[in-house]
Amino acid sequence: MANETQGRSYLFTSESVTEGHPDKICDQVSDAILDAILEREAALQEAGYVSPNSGTAADINEVRTAIETFTTTGIITVMGEVRTQAYVDVDTIVRDVVREIGYTGSDMGFDAETCAVANYMHAQSADIAAGVDESYEAQHGEAAENDPYDTIGAGDQGVMFGYACNETSTLMPMPIFLAHRLSERLTEVRKNGELPYLRPDGKTQVTVRYVDDKPVGVEKVLISTQHAPEVETPQIKADLIEHVIAPVFEREGVAWEGAEVFVNPTGRFVVGGPMGDTGLTGRKIIVDTYGGMGRHGGGAFSGKDATKVDRSAAYAARWVAKNIVAAGLASKCEIELAYAIGVARPLSILVETFGTNTVEIEKIEAAVSQVFDLRPAAIIDALDLRRPIFRKTSAYGHFGRELPEFTWEATNKVDELRAACGL
Repeated sequence: MANETQGRSYLFTSESVTEGHPDKICDQVSDAILDAILEREAALQEAGYVSPNSGTAADINEVRTAIETFTTTGIITVMGEVRTQAYVDVDTIVRDVVREIGYTGSDMGFDAETCAVANYMHAQSADIAAGVDESYEAQHGEAAENDPYDTIGAGDQGVMFGYACNETSTLMPMPIFLAHRLSERLTEVRKNGELPYLRPDGKTQVTVRYVDDKPVGVEKVLISTQHAPEVETPQIKADLIEHVIAPVFEREGVAWEGAEVFVNPTGRFVVGGPMGDTGLTGRKIIVDTYGGMGRHGGGAFSGKDATKVDRSAAYAARWVAKNIVAAGLASKCEIELAYAIGVARPLSILVETFGTNTVEIEKIEAAVSQVFDLRPAAIIDALDLRRPIFRKTSAYGHFGRELPEFTWEATNKVDELRAACGL
C-alpha cells in the first residue's frame, strides 16, 4: 500500500498520563493483583501444594485472571474472574499500590489508609476455561502429535495489532515516546522532592511535525498536573520547563526550542485523582500502545493473564513488528493477528509496511511465519509471560521501554528474519 502521507507536512499528537491518573490507578491495582497471584501460585507449585478440597495441585500454567478495577471518591472496587489455588490479600495490595503512587492524605484527594476497598472477584466461567485448557484443535483431533502448543486455546476472540517505526531509538513513534518520558519525569520530580508541591494526577501531550512522513520537530507541549492549592500557574510552568521538559528533550536529543508550551490551561488543577474523576481498568488503551499511530484492536491489557490474547498477542505483534524494522526489512511495520476463543492457531496474520519495505512483502510474510510461533502457549513460553512483571507495564506504556522484564522489546530475531528473506 502506498504511503498516503508521503510528501505532506502535518502534525501528529499523542498523550500520556501519570501513574496517579484515576484510570492508571486501576490498571496498576489490576496488574498488582495479577502479579501477586502469579508469585504466590509459583511458590505453591514449588512446594507441591495440593488443595484439600478439590485435590488439585497448584500449577502456575492453570492461572486465569480477568481483573477489573473501578475507583471514585473514597473507594476502590475490584471485580472480575479468577482461577487460582493462591490466596492473596486484595485489601493490602490495593492500599500498597495507592500509597506507592502517592495518595497518602486528604490533601491529595485520596488516602491509601482510609479509602474503602470492595472485592467482588469470583471464579472463572467453566465454559471459557474449557476452550483454553483444551483447544479446538485438540478436541477435534487436529492437534499436531506431541505438540503442546496446539493443545492450549486462545482465551478470547479478537484482533491485536503491533507497530514499530524507526523514529526513535526504541523504534516507537516519536509523539507517544516523548509524552511517556515527560510523564515519567513529572512523577520523578514529584517523588524525589524537586517539585514537592506536585500531586500524583497528571497528563502530558506532545505534537510533532512530520515532513515527508518523518518527524522534523516538536511544535507543542502540554502538561496538566495536579498541584498544591497555594502554587500559581506561572511558577508551575517555569518549574516544569526547567525540571521536566528541558531535561527530557535534552536527554532524548530532540530539539524543542520555539515549541508552544501549555501548562494547566484551565489555570488551576488542585482537585484530581479519584476525587476529580472516576477511573477504570483498560480505559487508556491508546496511551498504553502507540498513541494513535497504528491501529488498535480494542482489547485492554491490565489484569489479564497471558492466555488472554488481548495482552499476549499484542505483545507478540509488537515483538514481530520491532524485529522487522530492526532487521532493516521496513522502516515502518504494523502486524495484525486474529484469534478465535479456544483455538490455538491464529486465524490470520497480516504484515503491513506502508510501502517502506526493502524486500518483497511476500518474503517478509513468509519469514514471519517461519521465525515466529504465534500460538498463545508458544508466545507465553517465548516471552516468559508467567512471571510477576505486569504492574511495571501498567504505567508509562507497554511498549518502547527496553527493560529486562519487557521481553517483547528484544530484537533477538533480526538475524533469523534476514536469513529467511535471503539477506
